[in-house]
This record gives sequence, C-alpha cells and structure tokens, in this order.
Amino acid sequence: MRKSILSLSVAAALLVPGLAAAQAAAPSPLTGNATLITDYRFRGISQTIGKPAFQGGFDYAHASGFYLGNWNSNVSEVAGYPGANLEMDFYGGYKRAFGDYGLDVGLLEYYYPGSKASGSFGAAALTNPHSPGKTNSSNVHNTEFYLAGSWKWITLKWSHALTDYFMVPDTKGSNYLEASATYDMGNGWGVNGHVGHLSAHNFSELGYTDYKLGVTKDLSGWVLGAALVSTNAKHNCSNTPADPYCFVKVTGGTYDGGKSTVVLSVSKTF
Repeated sequence: MRKSILSLSVAAALLVPGLAAAQAAAPSPLTGNATLITDYRFRGISQTIGKPAFQGGFDYAHASGFYLGNWNSNVSEVAGYPGANLEMDFYGGYKRAFGDYGLDVGLLEYYYPGSKASGSFGAAALTNPHSPGKTNSSNVHNTEFYLAGSWKWITLKWSHALTDYFMVPDTKGSNYLEASATYDMGNGWGVNGHVGHLSAHNFSELGYTDYKLGVTKDLSGWVLGAALVSTNAKHNCSNTPADPYCFVKVTGGTYDGGKSTVVLSVSKTF
C-alpha cells in the first residue's frame, strides 16, 4: 500500500506544476528519534542500574498545535518495575508559540508492560511506610498532567500525578516542578541545564531535588551529548528499611539509584 501511495504522489507532482517544490518545502508533521545512552536517568534516578539504554519514538505535530507521541526505553525491573524491562510513554497535548513565549499542555502515560506493582523486586520503591498494608496489584504505570511555559531558551514545567505515583500507594497528587535551559552557542555546540524537585504526596521521603549540566555537539544531524547528573535523593543502602532509591539487584547487592554520574549519549532525529 505504501508503494502505491508513493507512486501516485510522484505522478501528481509531475502533472501539477510547482507541486514537487511545495512538497519538498513543507516539513513533515511526523518525526522520529533514536538515542543510545550510557545510563537512563529519569528525573535524576537511574532506570537501568548504571547500564546503557536504547531509546526511540515518534511524534506527530499538527499545524493547529495539537500533537501526539510515543517514546520507549529499556529499563531494569529492580528500579521499581517488577517483571518489566521496557518503558512505553504515550502523550498528547497542545503547544503554541507567542513570539518569544511558548505554552505546552498535555497528558502523559508511563506504562511498563509485563510489570506487577506487587512484585518482589524493587520493593522499597513500591511500598509506602505511611500507608502500612496498602499495595497496588496492577501493572506499574503513572498518568500525569503537565503544563509548561517557555521564554526563548528557558522552560518551566509542572507535572501532576493523576494516579498513585508509579503505583506507590497513597501518592496520587504528587508533583514535579522543573526548570530547564538550552542555549545554542553556534557551530553545532550547545549547553543545557536542569533542576527539578519531586514532592511526593503522603510520602515525604520519596521527594528529592535533581540537577543536570550538559553540553552537546551536532555533527551533521547526529547529536553527541555529555552531562553531569546528580540528586540529593535519600539513597543510603545501609538504612533499615532501605531508602526508596536504594535498589536491590537481582544478582545480589544494592545500587544507589540517585548517585552522581556522567551520562554520555548520541541521538538522531529523522
């Protein structure tokens, strides 16, 4: 079917003067992206226990400002996703620019197929000491509403959990507030910074602040990146019970999910 549609498009371009040039000039509303990264950090916390991740997705942006998208990455089940090794994000919203200002509002669903919130791995991340005896038995997921405003290269964003935060009991209503900046230095070089804070509803120990400072280089569409990522998350593995971001590895031992690290990446948009 794709071959037939393409043939008709080419024929039309030959028959209608100027159509080929117009099609070439018009940007496609559908774009894809792929990234290889040394450690998948979500809001500063490792999702792959310090190991590499391959990530990718696509976005559809309508001229009206409405958009839809999907993004995926491998994860480690011990990071709070018992039985899962894949994260799938689905989102949609509306984005509009007003000169140097921008507005972005939408919904985002984080989903981990095959996971079970009541599983044995990553138990510290899926229980709430302030709600003893309460558990969630569904797949691990998280639904958030987000609202962002931007000015030139600075963005402020608020995300609000409409469900229990990644299935931790009694955490519905948790909030994540972040500020990000991306500055183009010219000649393909860019610098970026980020600071964010998680306020976990009914579970203050789950809250923390994360930071990132990075640099990028665009080489003919391939973007190389290096970033220092850090948090002040409570991740003392010697505590009893263990802090929320101290993950128990399948092979034994523990991993500090919020420790400082340098993350390297290469990405491509097509």
